[in-house]
Amino acid sequence: MANKLNVLVVEDDASIRNLITTTLKAHEYKYLSAYNGNSALLEASTHNPDVILLDLGLPDMDGIEVIQKVRSFSLVPIIVISARSEDDDKIQALDAGADDYLTKPFSVEELLARLRVTQRRLSFIQNEKMNQDSVFENGQLKIDYVSGCCYLNGEELHLTPIEFKLLTLLSKNIGKVLTHTYITQSIWGSANENDIASLRVFMATLRKKIEKNTNGVQYIQTHIGVGYRMIKI
Repeated sequence: MANKLNVLVVEDDASIRNLITTTLKAHEYKYLSAYNGNSALLEASTHNPDVILLDLGLPDMDGIEVIQKVRSFSLVPIIVISARSEDDDKIQALDAGADDYLTKPFSVEELLARLRVTQRRLSFIQNEKMNQDSVFENGQLKIDYVSGCCYLNGEELHLTPIEFKLLTLLSKNIGKVLTHTYITQSIWGSANENDIASLRVFMATLRKKIEKNTNGVQYIQTHIGVGYRMIKI
């Protein structure tokens, strides 16, 4: 059965663009391609793709600017594919609105894995929109947003207010990497060094509570130097 996703590939290097589009075609993804920022914005606005694979080093504008402009009219998932490997570059792209970051050189298997994660996230969001109640479920984890209660394997977890806010924020962005700055701004309204230090402490205590008795299943993934992501189980 063919994949439903329509992928926009934005890459100025013809060899890499051809590698990606050939891979997509072989795995039955539909795709569009663009070689610079302006053509990417035109394709994104006229064809409404399901996912954008975006190189940052484009000839006419920086990829960060492309992300910002796309975010002015669309929430389409954006996976950055770039040779820029420093944490600061990843953080800048994620804070601008990217959903994920893949560093060149990359393997075809890793690219396909990131697309599968995005596809699961899109399916989950679609199902959530169809679901009129306010209960989130992921594996053995269950969150009742209205009552403020959280359950693991059917047993209620005793979370602090901050832990519950963190878990809610991650769950509502499942599959997406959230930077330290984004999280601390959302929870505390600021992003200084003390906030980030506090975040690490609260995240450690939260993980101990939601990842106990799960036979090694990890709900929260740490991206060192960048932030955190909730994994779809």
